[in-house]
Amino acid sequence: MTELVKIILFGTLVALFVSVNALFLVWMERKVSARIQLRRGPLHVGWEGLLQTVADAVKLVSKELTLPKEGDKFLYLLAPALVFAPLLAAFLVLPLGPGLVIRDLNVGFLFVTSLTNITFIGIFIAGWSSNNKYALLGSMRAVAQNISYEIPLLLSTMGVVLIAGTLKMSGLVAAQEKLWFAALQPAAFLIFLCASLAEANRAPFDIPEAESELVAGFHTEYSGMRFALFFLGEYTAVFISSAIATTLFLGGWRGPLLPGPVWFLLKTYAVVFVVMWIRWTFPRLRSDQLMNFAWKVLIPLGIANVFLTAVVLVFLK
Repeated sequence: MTELVKIILFGTLVALFVSVNALFLVWMERKVSARIQLRRGPLHVGWEGLLQTVADAVKLVSKELTLPKEGDKFLYLLAPALVFAPLLAAFLVLPLGPGLVIRDLNVGFLFVTSLTNITFIGIFIAGWSSNNKYALLGSMRAVAQNISYEIPLLLSTMGVVLIAGTLKMSGLVAAQEKLWFAALQPAAFLIFLCASLAEANRAPFDIPEAESELVAGFHTEYSGMRFALFFLGEYTAVFISSAIATTLFLGGWRGPLLPGPVWFLLKTYAVVFVVMWIRWTFPRLRSDQLMNFAWKVLIPLGIANVFLTAVVLVFLK
């Protein structure tokens, strides 16, 4: 019974945090994009427009939920849950501070990367079940993109795992007591950042949502809160990937004076800011450029980084 209470409490807290975090990140992105474009962004609903995203959420809740007439209704309804649910489970192994981790699994890193990569299955199901050619093309792009960028993403983390000698998330943080892995593995950090942008379908890798070609891509036929769940999932994926980057490369919760969870969140939101900065700085890539960048640039660099890391570790021993 105690374990059940813990699970219910954890689920409630995570759902509350994810909802508030998504509202904050949408507001933050509007402000960041506005500042980059020499504008001010939301201003009138709440202080500095802070309640604008709350108003948008209320609007989405009031929207009619429609179903495509010729689509697969069961899979159509299942897809948003498949996109969103694995991201909630990923919070289980995130080390927020010393001892502040729900499940400190021995294979915690593999667990969280596996969960975050289930989401593209939901994206493909959303496009296929909608019975819409634009949605299907967007979902096919998402599958090709996620499979391609999964390889450099994992290659970029192998060097860190080799140095730390563990797949435990808390162990990866403990191994950075003296020096962050971003200093030891700068190429891996950049590869991870690029690949995680593609995994989350963020610009300049947002090919599955190319509105100039595919209307709205895989979620064209979705409305109301079903539509909102996809974007809730996208912003949660950005937060999760930034939290993983913080854990692997930026020392996790480690830092002077402030408590561990505060440092963890500060570093995570700093990475989120960089992700948003990139979105509003670089134009969207073409599909062929996207694939070439993964297979001809990131994957060879990732393999070279793993090889060099292994050679250096052998000589140091």
